[in-house]
Amino acid sequence: MWSLYHARLHRRLKEEQWLPQHARILIAVSGGQDSVCLAKLLRDLQPHWHWHLAIVHCNHRWRPDSTANAHFVKGLAQQWQLPYKLVTALEPPATEAAARTWRYQAFREVACALDCSHVVTGHTQSDRAETVLLNLLRGASVTGIGTLQPVRPLGEVQLVRPLLDLSRTDTAAVCQQQRLPIWQDTTNLDCRYRRNRLRQDVIPYLREHFNAKVETALAQTAELLAADRAYFAAEVARVAPEVIRTAPPALDRDRLRQLPLALQRRLIHHFLQAHLPGTPTFTVVEAVRHLLNAGNGSQTSTLRGGYCLRVHGQWLQLTAMPPQPQSAPADSAL
Repeated sequence: MWSLYHARLHRRLKEEQWLPQHARILIAVSGGQDSVCLAKLLRDLQPHWHWHLAIVHCNHRWRPDSTANAHFVKGLAQQWQLPYKLVTALEPPATEAAARTWRYQAFREVACALDCSHVVTGHTQSDRAETVLLNLLRGASVTGIGTLQPVRPLGEVQLVRPLLDLSRTDTAAVCQQQRLPIWQDTTNLDCRYRRNRLRQDVIPYLREHFNAKVETALAQTAELLAADRAYFAAEVARVAPEVIRTAPPALDRDRLRQLPLALQRRLIHHFLQAHLPGTPTFTVVEAVRHLLNAGNGSQTSTLRGGYCLRVHGQWLQLTAMPPQPQSAPADSAL
Protein backbone atom coordinates (compact mmCIF):
# COMPACT_ATOMS: atom_id res chain seq x y z
CA MET A 1 0.00 0.00 0.00
CA TRP A 2 1.54 3.29 -1.19
CA SER A 3 1.70 5.97 1.50
CA LEU A 4 2.99 9.50 2.06
CA TYR A 5 6.09 7.92 3.55
CA HIS A 6 6.74 6.02 0.32
CA ALA A 7 6.38 9.30 -1.58
CA ARG A 8 8.73 11.16 0.82
CA LEU A 9 11.46 8.55 0.51
CA HIS A 10 11.02 8.23 -3.28
CA ARG A 11 11.34 12.00 -3.69
CA ARG A 12 14.34 12.19 -1.36
CA LEU A 13 16.16 9.44 -3.24
CA LYS A 14 15.48 11.17 -6.55
CA GLU A 15 16.92 14.41 -5.18
CA GLU A 16 20.03 12.91 -3.59
CA GLN A 17 20.70 9.84 -5.77
CA TRP A 18 21.95 7.92 -2.75
CA LEU A 19 20.70 4.62 -4.18
CA PRO A 20 20.91 4.77 -7.97
CA GLN A 21 18.81 2.67 -10.30
CA HIS A 22 19.86 -0.98 -10.67
CA ALA A 23 22.04 -0.76 -7.54
CA ARG A 24 22.68 -3.91 -5.55
CA ILE A 25 21.60 -3.05 -1.99
CA LEU A 26 22.08 -4.93 1.28
CA ILE A 27 19.45 -3.99 3.90
CA ALA A 28 20.49 -4.38 7.56
CA VAL A 29 17.42 -5.64 9.43
CA SER A 30 17.35 -6.17 13.18
CA GLY A 31 13.63 -6.90 13.27
CA GLY A 32 12.77 -3.67 15.10
CA GLN A 33 10.38 -1.08 13.73
CA ASP A 34 12.97 1.18 12.07
CA SER A 35 14.73 -1.52 10.05
CA VAL A 36 11.49 -3.32 9.17
CA CYS A 37 10.01 0.00 8.02
CA LEU A 38 13.10 0.62 5.86
CA ALA A 39 12.99 -2.85 4.30
CA LYS A 40 9.28 -2.52 3.51
CA LEU A 41 9.64 0.92 1.92
CA LEU A 42 12.59 -0.17 -0.23
CA ARG A 43 10.81 -3.38 -1.25
CA ASP A 44 7.79 -1.36 -2.36
CA LEU A 45 9.97 1.14 -4.25
CA GLN A 46 11.99 -1.61 -5.93
CA PRO A 47 9.89 -1.71 -9.15
CA HIS A 48 10.48 2.01 -9.66
CA TRP A 49 14.25 1.78 -9.19
CA HIS A 50 15.00 -1.77 -10.41
CA TRP A 51 17.22 -2.45 -7.40
CA HIS A 52 18.59 -5.85 -6.44
CA LEU A 53 17.81 -6.18 -2.73
CA ALA A 54 19.06 -8.55 -0.03
CA ILE A 55 18.70 -8.67 3.76
CA VAL A 56 21.39 -9.22 6.39
CA HIS A 57 20.77 -9.86 10.10
CA CYS A 58 23.45 -9.81 12.81
CA ASN A 59 22.98 -12.06 15.83
CA HIS A 60 25.08 -10.65 18.70
CA ARG A 61 24.11 -13.58 20.96
CA TRP A 62 23.27 -11.11 23.71
CA ARG A 63 19.76 -12.39 24.46
CA PRO A 64 18.20 -15.81 25.02
CA ASP A 65 15.76 -15.07 22.18
CA SER A 66 18.43 -14.01 19.66
CA THR A 67 18.04 -17.17 17.57
CA ALA A 68 14.27 -16.68 17.44
CA ASN A 69 14.89 -13.06 16.43
CA ALA A 70 17.04 -14.26 13.52
CA HIS A 71 14.31 -16.70 12.41
CA PHE A 72 11.80 -13.83 12.52
CA VAL A 73 13.90 -11.71 10.16
CA LYS A 74 14.46 -14.72 7.89
CA GLY A 75 10.67 -15.11 7.70
CA LEU A 76 10.31 -11.47 6.59
CA ALA A 77 12.94 -11.99 3.89
CA GLN A 78 11.13 -15.09 2.64
CA GLN A 79 7.79 -13.23 2.66
CA TRP A 80 9.31 -10.45 0.54
CA GLN A 81 11.23 -12.97 -1.59
CA LEU A 82 14.59 -11.40 -0.83
CA PRO A 83 17.93 -13.18 -0.30
CA TYR A 84 18.80 -13.47 3.38
CA LYS A 85 22.16 -13.71 5.12
CA LEU A 86 22.64 -14.37 8.84
CA VAL A 87 25.88 -13.45 10.60
CA THR A 88 26.32 -14.79 14.15
CA ALA A 89 29.00 -13.57 16.55
CA LEU A 90 31.45 -16.24 17.68
CA GLU A 91 31.40 -14.60 21.12
CA PRO A 92 28.96 -11.96 22.38
CA PRO A 93 30.59 -8.50 22.01
CA ALA A 94 31.67 -7.08 25.36
CA THR A 95 30.45 -3.51 24.78
CA GLU A 96 28.14 -1.44 22.58
CA ALA A 97 31.17 -0.05 20.77
CA ALA A 98 32.58 -3.52 20.13
CA ALA A 99 29.18 -4.68 18.87
CA ARG A 100 28.97 -1.74 16.48
CA THR A 101 32.44 -2.40 15.10
CA TRP A 102 31.69 -6.09 14.59
CA ARG A 103 28.31 -5.35 13.02
CA TYR A 104 29.63 -2.91 10.43
CA GLN A 105 32.48 -5.25 9.57
CA ALA A 106 29.89 -7.98 9.00
CA PHE A 107 27.83 -5.66 6.79
CA ARG A 108 30.88 -4.88 4.67
CA GLU A 109 31.90 -8.52 4.29
CA VAL A 110 28.41 -9.69 3.36
CA ALA A 111 27.97 -6.81 0.91
CA CYS A 112 31.22 -7.73 -0.83
CA ALA A 113 30.30 -11.41 -0.90
CA LEU A 114 26.93 -10.59 -2.52
CA ASP A 115 28.47 -7.99 -4.85
CA CYS A 116 26.39 -5.21 -3.28
CA SER A 117 27.48 -1.61 -3.81
CA HIS A 118 25.42 -0.19 -0.94
CA VAL A 119 24.51 -1.12 2.64
CA VAL A 120 21.45 0.62 4.10
CA THR A 121 20.50 0.93 7.77
CA GLY A 122 17.31 2.13 9.45
CA HIS A 123 18.77 5.00 11.46
CA THR A 124 16.23 7.77 11.93
CA GLN A 125 16.07 11.41 12.92
CA SER A 126 15.57 10.20 16.49
CA ASP A 127 18.86 8.24 16.37
CA ARG A 128 20.59 11.31 14.98
CA ALA A 129 19.26 13.49 17.80
CA GLU A 130 20.40 10.97 20.42
CA THR A 131 23.85 10.79 18.84
CA VAL A 132 24.19 14.59 18.94
CA LEU A 133 23.36 14.61 22.65
CA LEU A 134 25.65 11.68 23.49
CA ASN A 135 28.58 13.24 21.67
CA LEU A 136 27.90 16.68 23.13
CA LEU A 137 27.82 15.29 26.67
CA ARG A 138 31.15 13.51 26.24
CA GLY A 139 32.77 16.72 24.98
CA ALA A 140 33.14 15.86 21.31
CA SER A 141 34.30 18.40 18.73
CA VAL A 142 32.10 19.85 16.00
CA THR A 143 33.26 16.97 13.83
CA GLY A 144 32.15 14.43 16.42
CA ILE A 145 28.82 16.07 17.16
CA GLY A 146 27.90 16.21 13.48
CA THR A 147 28.22 12.47 12.93
CA LEU A 148 25.58 9.98 11.69
CA GLN A 149 25.44 11.34 8.15
CA PRO A 150 23.24 10.02 5.32
CA VAL A 151 26.17 8.59 3.37
CA ARG A 152 29.68 7.48 4.27
CA PRO A 153 32.19 4.96 2.94
CA LEU A 154 32.20 1.47 4.46
CA GLY A 155 35.30 -0.07 2.99
CA GLU A 156 34.57 -0.87 -0.65
CA VAL A 157 30.85 -0.05 -0.38
CA GLN A 158 28.68 2.93 0.53
CA LEU A 159 26.77 3.02 3.81
CA VAL A 160 23.46 4.86 3.36
CA ARG A 161 20.92 5.93 5.99
CA PRO A 162 17.83 6.89 3.97
CA LEU A 163 15.47 7.44 6.93
CA LEU A 164 17.25 10.33 8.68
CA ASP A 165 14.32 12.57 7.71
CA LEU A 166 11.86 10.32 9.56
CA SER A 167 11.41 10.12 13.32
CA ARG A 168 10.83 6.96 15.32
CA THR A 169 7.18 8.04 15.52
CA ASP A 170 7.07 8.04 11.71
CA THR A 171 8.51 4.55 11.38
CA ALA A 172 5.99 3.30 13.94
CA ALA A 173 3.21 4.84 11.85
CA VAL A 174 4.48 3.05 8.73
CA CYS A 175 4.57 -0.28 10.54
CA GLN A 176 1.04 0.26 11.81
CA GLN A 177 -0.34 1.36 8.44
CA GLN A 178 1.34 -1.50 6.60
CA ARG A 179 0.46 -4.00 9.36
CA LEU A 180 4.06 -5.08 9.69
CA PRO A 181 5.14 -7.50 12.43
CA ILE A 182 7.84 -6.16 14.73
CA TRP A 183 10.33 -7.96 16.95
CA GLN A 184 10.45 -6.40 20.41
CA ASP A 185 14.10 -6.19 21.50
CA THR A 186 14.14 -6.19 25.29
CA THR A 187 17.66 -4.72 25.38
CA ASN A 188 16.13 -1.43 24.17
CA LEU A 189 14.50 -1.14 27.60
CA ASP A 190 17.71 -1.74 29.54
CA CYS A 191 18.76 1.58 31.07
CA ARG A 192 22.25 0.32 31.75
CA TYR A 193 22.94 1.49 28.20
CA ARG A 194 23.44 5.25 27.86
CA ARG A 195 21.46 5.57 24.65
CA ASN A 196 18.48 3.88 26.25
CA ARG A 197 18.60 6.30 29.19
CA LEU A 198 18.57 9.19 26.73
CA ARG A 199 15.73 7.64 24.76
CA GLN A 200 13.52 6.82 27.72
CA ASP A 201 14.31 9.62 30.18
CA VAL A 202 16.22 12.58 28.77
CA ILE A 203 14.57 13.10 25.37
CA PRO A 204 11.00 12.86 26.77
CA TYR A 205 11.93 15.34 29.51
CA LEU A 206 13.40 17.78 26.98
CA ARG A 207 10.36 17.33 24.75
CA GLU A 208 7.96 18.10 27.60
CA HIS A 209 9.81 20.96 29.29
CA PHE A 210 11.98 22.62 26.62
CA ASN A 211 11.04 21.89 23.01
CA ALA A 212 8.28 19.67 21.70
CA LYS A 213 10.33 19.18 18.53
CA VAL A 214 13.65 18.60 20.24
CA GLU A 215 14.58 15.67 17.97
CA THR A 216 14.06 17.77 14.86
CA ALA A 217 16.08 20.63 16.37
CA LEU A 218 18.99 18.36 17.29
CA ALA A 219 18.95 16.64 13.91
CA GLN A 220 19.04 20.03 12.19
CA THR A 221 22.01 20.96 14.35
CA ALA A 222 23.78 17.81 13.14
CA GLU A 223 23.01 18.78 9.54
CA LEU A 224 24.40 22.30 10.00
CA LEU A 225 27.53 20.98 11.72
CA ALA A 226 28.04 18.43 8.95
CA ALA A 227 28.11 21.22 6.37
CA ASP A 228 30.59 23.17 8.50
CA ARG A 229 32.71 20.05 8.88
CA ALA A 230 32.80 19.50 5.11
CA TYR A 231 33.83 23.12 4.53
CA PHE A 232 36.62 23.06 7.11
CA ALA A 233 37.85 19.66 5.89
CA ALA A 234 38.33 21.21 2.45
CA GLU A 235 40.07 24.23 4.00
CA VAL A 236 42.39 22.03 6.06
CA ALA A 237 43.30 20.04 2.93
CA ARG A 238 44.00 23.27 1.04
CA VAL A 239 46.07 25.00 3.74
CA ALA A 240 47.87 22.01 5.31
CA PRO A 241 50.76 21.94 2.79
CA GLU A 242 51.55 25.56 3.73
CA VAL A 243 51.50 24.88 7.48
CA ILE A 244 52.65 21.30 8.03
CA ARG A 245 56.18 20.03 7.43
CA THR A 246 56.44 16.27 7.01
CA ALA A 247 60.11 15.57 7.76
CA PRO A 248 60.67 16.02 10.59
CA PRO A 249 56.98 16.51 11.47
CA ALA A 250 56.32 20.11 12.48
CA LEU A 251 53.82 23.00 12.34
CA ASP A 252 54.73 26.43 10.99
CA ARG A 253 53.97 28.86 13.87
CA ASP A 254 54.25 31.98 11.71
CA ARG A 255 51.71 30.72 9.19
CA LEU A 256 49.35 29.36 11.85
CA ARG A 257 49.22 32.71 13.66
CA GLN A 258 47.87 34.34 10.50
CA LEU A 259 44.87 31.99 10.28
CA PRO A 260 41.45 32.23 11.99
CA LEU A 261 41.16 30.49 15.34
CA ALA A 262 38.77 27.83 14.02
CA LEU A 263 41.20 26.86 11.28
CA GLN A 264 44.16 26.89 13.68
CA ARG A 265 42.45 24.35 15.90
CA ARG A 266 41.47 22.09 13.00
CA LEU A 267 44.96 22.11 11.52
CA ILE A 268 46.52 21.26 14.89
CA HIS A 269 43.94 18.50 15.37
CA HIS A 270 44.68 17.19 11.85
CA PHE A 271 48.44 17.18 12.55
CA LEU A 272 48.14 15.43 15.91
CA GLN A 273 45.72 12.82 14.62
CA ALA A 274 48.11 12.00 11.78
CA HIS A 275 51.10 11.45 14.06
CA LEU A 276 49.82 10.30 17.47
CA PRO A 277 47.58 7.46 18.61
CA GLY A 278 43.97 8.19 19.58
CA THR A 279 41.87 11.29 19.05
CA PRO A 280 43.33 14.63 20.27
CA THR A 281 41.29 16.26 23.03
CA PHE A 282 40.37 19.94 23.22
CA THR A 283 42.84 20.38 26.10
CA VAL A 284 45.72 18.98 24.04
CA VAL A 285 44.87 21.10 21.00
CA GLU A 286 44.75 24.23 23.18
CA ALA A 287 48.07 23.36 24.81
CA VAL A 288 49.65 23.22 21.36
CA ARG A 289 47.95 26.45 20.26
CA HIS A 290 49.34 28.31 23.28
CA LEU A 291 52.84 27.57 21.95
CA LEU A 292 52.21 29.81 18.92
CA ASN A 293 53.49 32.78 20.93
CA ALA A 294 55.76 30.95 23.39
CA GLY A 295 59.51 31.31 23.68
CA ASN A 296 62.07 29.08 22.00
CA GLY A 297 62.38 25.72 23.74
CA SER A 298 58.88 25.82 25.22
CA GLN A 299 57.00 22.56 24.91
CA THR A 300 53.84 20.69 25.75
CA SER A 301 53.71 18.06 28.42
CA THR A 302 54.08 14.48 27.22
CA LEU A 303 51.51 13.55 24.58
CA ARG A 304 50.26 10.10 23.68
CA GLY A 305 52.97 7.89 22.27
CA GLY A 306 55.67 9.57 24.36
CA TYR A 307 56.01 12.73 22.26
CA CYS A 308 55.79 16.45 22.82
CA LEU A 309 55.62 19.50 20.59
CA ARG A 310 58.57 21.87 21.14
CA VAL A 311 59.22 25.37 19.82
CA HIS A 312 62.18 25.54 17.40
CA GLY A 313 62.17 29.05 15.97
CA GLN A 314 59.19 29.29 13.60
CA TRP A 315 58.40 25.60 14.00
CA LEU A 316 56.45 23.51 16.51
CA GLN A 317 58.37 20.29 16.11
CA LEU A 318 57.16 16.84 17.15
CA THR A 319 59.83 15.41 19.41
CA ALA A 320 60.19 12.10 21.22
CA MET A 321 60.43 12.63 24.96
CA PRO A 322 63.48 11.00 26.56
CA PRO A 323 62.61 8.09 28.84
CA GLN A 324 62.27 9.10 32.46
CA PRO A 325 64.99 7.59 34.69
CA GLN A 326 63.60 5.23 37.25
CA SER A 327 64.57 5.99 40.84
CA ALA A 328 66.54 3.35 42.65
CA PRO A 329 64.58 1.35 45.21
CA ALA A 330 65.08 2.44 48.81
CA ASP A 331 67.29 0.24 50.96
CA SER A 332 65.37 -2.28 52.97
CA ALA A 333 65.32 -1.67 56.68
CA LEU A 334 67.17 -4.40 58.53
